[in-house]
Amino acid sequence: MEEIYLNNDDVRKFILYKQGLLGNHRFIGKSGVLEFIRQAGCIQFDPIDVCGKNSEIVLQSRVKGFTKQMLYELLYCDRKLLDYFDKNLSIIPIENWKYFERERAYHRNWERSHDDIQQVHGQIIAAVSESGPLCSSDLNLSQKVDWYWSKTKLSRAALEHMYFSGELAIHHKEGNIKYYDLIEKCLPEDILREADPYPNDFDHKKWRVLQRIGSLGFMWNRASDAWLGIPGLKANERNTIFAELLSESHIVSIKAENMKDPLYCRTEDIKIIDYMKEKGHETPRCEFIAPLDNMMWDRNLIKAVWDFDYKWEIYTPASERKYGYYVLPILYGESFIGRIEMKYDRKSKKLNVSNIWFEPTVELTKTIENSLASAIKRFEIFNKA
Repeated sequence: MEEIYLNNDDVRKFILYKQGLLGNHRFIGKSGVLEFIRQAGCIQFDPIDVCGKNSEIVLQSRVKGFTKQMLYELLYCDRKLLDYFDKNLSIIPIENWKYFERERAYHRNWERSHDDIQQVHGQIIAAVSESGPLCSSDLNLSQKVDWYWSKTKLSRAALEHMYFSGELAIHHKEGNIKYYDLIEKCLPEDILREADPYPNDFDHKKWRVLQRIGSLGFMWNRASDAWLGIPGLKANERNTIFAELLSESHIVSIKAENMKDPLYCRTEDIKIIDYMKEKGHETPRCEFIAPLDNMMWDRNLIKAVWDFDYKWEIYTPASERKYGYYVLPILYGESFIGRIEMKYDRKSKKLNVSNIWFEPTVELTKTIENSLASAIKRFEIFNKA
């Protein structure tokens, strides 16, 4: 297929439609949550909860009628979704379990404090088998061991290792406290027995790259945070993968207006380009975009397409922040119009809007103001504020 030329408006519309952020909602209710995550491959999880967790904010912006309970049920009641690694720590469809056997094997073969963990492995299996789902405080293993961020209790390290290696799954959570159970009690046998479709390391990376392209909509072949979580992916190997995906017609090259590097999308998504050209104008929506939203995985791409420069300043020292601790981009229609800082006060059960910063080119109208007020109201309901 020949290279396709798109102007900047077309690029924006394509990405937003693919993300479910343009015009009327395509994803609705609980089934819409599952549909979007299956399309995206994964959504990134982060435990910080200022006005909703990252994964919840991702879905709130796309799924009509979304509630936090919907995601909880799909994870821990319906068992259609699973906490595991993909784009770092993520939420994935259970059918993607088979693709991550190499991740589980890695942790089985090596782990920080591996010897200490192996000494209590049998004890933990026996405890979980006998008592059912357990959290780290249910185990009398208080000695401190080396772990990923800092020293931690052996009970936590051992449970997390067995979760990483696929012996345990997160059965449910109470706040941020994880309760683990045997994996066979949480996932169907046919899912657990499926073989890794890509035992070859290169083929596995190739699948991961194609998945990430589909997750964002458009990607370019450049160094990017969008590739995080694909172990050992180097520039030369990425170049080979893009060349093969292109020659095998899995992806299509796009020449975008005012961009030096070509963009690529999955061949199956070409129909979106035709649809958007036929569709024309869409009624603008106002949405707040999560800091680790799939669309924001490559912030350089966002800058190139929208001229919107976003940095998540949560790890920036307070004195050096330009905006704030937990600030969300504001999307209105096809444009990023600003940023908003909100915090849910659990004592008063109120959603406090600390600040709104509009982009200098934005001309506020009554329509924008009303749409923004409506989005804040939806966010209030979303947080049960």
